[in-house]
Amino acid sequence: MRLMNKDSRILVLGHRGLVGSALVRRLRSEGHDRLLQQTRQDLDLRDSVAVRRFFRTERPEIVFLAAARVGGILANDRAPVDFLMENMAIQQNVISAAHEAGVAKLLFLGSSCIYPRDCAQPIREEYLLGGPLEPTNEWYAVAKIAGIKMCQAYRKQYGADFISVMPTNLYGPGDNFDLETSHVLPAMLRKFHEARASGLPVQLWGTGSPRREFLHVDDLADACLHLMRCYADDRPINVGVGEDVSIRDLAGLMARITGFEGDVLWDASKPDGTPRKLLDVSRLAETGWSARIGLEEGIRETYRWYLAHQA
Repeated sequence: MRLMNKDSRILVLGHRGLVGSALVRRLRSEGHDRLLQQTRQDLDLRDSVAVRRFFRTERPEIVFLAAARVGGILANDRAPVDFLMENMAIQQNVISAAHEAGVAKLLFLGSSCIYPRDCAQPIREEYLLGGPLEPTNEWYAVAKIAGIKMCQAYRKQYGADFISVMPTNLYGPGDNFDLETSHVLPAMLRKFHEARASGLPVQLWGTGSPRREFLHVDDLADACLHLMRCYADDRPINVGVGEDVSIRDLAGLMARITGFEGDVLWDASKPDGTPRKLLDVSRLAETGWSARIGLEEGIRETYRWYLAHQA
């Protein structure tokens, strides 16, 4: 089988989420119409029996594992057991069932939070397990590290072509804007939009000094298809843009995009999280891929989507 041809049976798990929906858009734009998509109601990925039955029946050839329990600092702090156990169960069930069903290739979507809190910048893939994790998301990070190790183990023991992709912070159309569970960029975008309407100040966590890298989800989808076709290595590979921005500067960008002209109040009693998180994307660049969507352009597009769908 020529990998990823128009007749390939492609399974996108998590197709309703930020990444999964972007993958579906990208695959359909290339003419892939044999896409397998299961909602949580159709298939509970935490149920090992149901997952194995689905793989035996449907026989997908290509799998994108983008399903996960995700959330920001507040959600991770409130539900550490859920973040650890649910993600571990999803990964174990899907990866083992994919191997048993003879899947040709699987891409596991990890996260940049797998890396140590205080490792050198920019972060190279070999820094994994080189120090303590960031306490505010360590439960999710441990689960994602386990997923990487599962892919490596199946490649080592069985020769399975399972790869792991580590994206930086993501945003884009279809993002989660719930202030209780969302990540920093969509939460901030919603806060600035609502503050402009109310006339009240924007209140933000921390000092604004941490630096973050942001990747548009459509760029990630493009990178995943590229890597599915050209990358076959047991080492995880970073996907990012190669540059970062301070949270304080991001707030200024949000104010400009939303038209907010009021005050921004920083609550330094709340955690900042990791001081800096910038990925080294040199290994990805060697494969011939680089991000194309600029941060301001991407946020403006995301804001248009928010206004049309959720505001």
